[in-house]
Amino acid sequence: MIIIPAIDLINGQCVRLTKGDYDTTKVYNTNPLEVAREFEAAGLTHLHLVDLDGARQREVVNWPVLEAIAKYTNLIIDFSGGIHSADLAHKAFDLGAAKITVGSIAVKRPDTFRQWILDYGPERLILGADVIGKNIAIHGWASASDVTIMDFIRGYHLCGIRNVMCTDVSKDGMLQGPATDLYKDILQQFPDLQLVASGGVSSLEDLRELKAAGCSAAIVGKAIYEGRISLDELVTLQ
Repeated sequence: MIIIPAIDLINGQCVRLTKGDYDTTKVYNTNPLEVAREFEAAGLTHLHLVDLDGARQREVVNWPVLEAIAKYTNLIIDFSGGIHSADLAHKAFDLGAAKITVGSIAVKRPDTFRQWILDYGPERLILGADVIGKNIAIHGWASASDVTIMDFIRGYHLCGIRNVMCTDVSKDGMLQGPATDLYKDILQQFPDLQLVASGGVSSLEDLRELKAAGCSAAIVGKAIYEGRISLDELVTLQ
């Protein structure tokens, strides 16, 4: 299982939220490149980079951070937040993103996302499946849609998508454990998915459970910044 540390960006700074609520913003470091270099120096190989300004403004804001981290580290970056057009997707790839995570577009403009699958190939795209209960979250995680997580994944699975990042909104930033049972259910229905678990990781034991459940990767954010898990400990699980 790949351990993927997360850097969430607001105003070019490394922050974390709780349940996606911008009012809970906590700044951990004003230099995201410094944080990324620490991850790489510890032996981690991947990075989940989220432009929270972009997600809120529906337009990518923190391009310079993506460009700098791609230029000055060898981390394999998946990038998300505010990518709403083919031009922006192209730019993200051009600036060094290995993959982009697509959530809102996949929910609201499925024809557009299906075209991206054809244009870029499913291996360069991660389907962002954010859930409230077992339904897809919409409106910036404010409410649940009528679409179930299984139906959502199934539709794009038929289009070739195999990379899926699933975040249980109720777990995000809470440090109370991930939605392991949900991930087991998903993998039971779609055993060939490369499922990335996101939200709630608070300990090495959580990560061991996700690995045992069959997750291909796990996002770790607040647990790193709050000192719950050291970078050296994370590397031992890869």
